[in-house]
Amino acid sequence: MKTYCFALDLHDDPMLIEEYKHYHRPESIWPGVLDHIRGSGILHETIYLTGNRLVMILEANDDFSPEDEAAAGSASSAMQQWEALMWKYQKALPHAKPGQKWMPMEKIFEVS
Repeated sequence: MKTYCFALDLHDDPMLIEEYKHYHRPESIWPGVLDHIRGSGILHETIYLTGNRLVMILEANDDFSPEDEAAAGSASSAMQQWEALMWKYQKALPHAKPGQKWMPMEKIFEVS
């Protein structure tokens, strides 16, 4: 199993943040989004929020590739619609490249 961690910001607007949280409740996630996540090799996905900063942790099978998952998402009309809607709430981190959303994080510490 592989673990990935990504970060992204939301627009610093309490009303937009609440709307974003609403879309991520189990009863609000679109079925096509869940199908894409499950079908891409992601075994477990968790998103945390503090202020307007998001951290997403993915646990995926050994064959998972973030690049392949992104390409599959680009080919999915449900994911294209979801991503367009989410961009209303999300904003790139200051050091992101143009068009880059979720930024991979570097693991710098671990204790077992």
